[in-house]
Amino acid sequence: YQYPLMFGLILAFCWCSLVCCSRIYMGMHSILDVIAGFLYAILILVVFHPVVDLIDNFNLTYKYAPLIIISLHLALGIFSFTLDTWSTSRGDTAQILGCGAGVACGSHVNYLMGLKLDPPPHTLPLSLSSLTVTVFGKAILRLLVGVIVLLLTKVAMKKATIALACRVFRIPRDDIRKARQRMEVELPYRYITYGMVGFSLMFIVPCLFHFIGLS
Repeated sequence: YQYPLMFGLILAFCWCSLVCCSRIYMGMHSILDVIAGFLYAILILVVFHPVVDLIDNFNLTYKYAPLIIISLHLALGIFSFTLDTWSTSRGDTAQILGCGAGVACGSHVNYLMGLKLDPPPHTLPLSLSSLTVTVFGKAILRLLVGVIVLLLTKVAMKKATIALACRVFRIPRDDIRKARQRMEVELPYRYITYGMVGFSLMFIVPCLFHFIGLS
């Protein structure tokens, strides 16, 4: 959408500030952690921005892209952490990696099936339309339907993956919270569950919107 540059800058600054301050307020990171993370994000942006289109084209068009994406994200989750004690960081990382893999795979399936969910390039940038009751109601309905589908996906996959991981690795299920802290359970549960959430976000939910006339 075409919007004023200053509006975009203010929105980006406010969102970034809220995220950074929340990490400090919750006690998850120190000020130095947040500064280092912010600078690291800028470095990633500088390095990867020139090749974003190339990576996106690979994800969409290469036949074996989903296999490579899943393997790479899974390997990063497994080899990133060797913890002596349990920490939320490992699960959070697996959650982010799984969601990213799911989004990439969902985009790949959309491309393979010829689902053009985005407007044609020649129509961009879109102009902001006036807010009417119909537009607002449609947006709220899309939000509710999408959130419900994603929540149901998360609950179903969480229940199935924890039980499966415990059975495969022969971990007692008497205390689910303790079982979830084991790497053998935590990584598959987080990765598969949020991988499916990401896949649903990019493929299942948009298809549902198209089917019920909410596109």
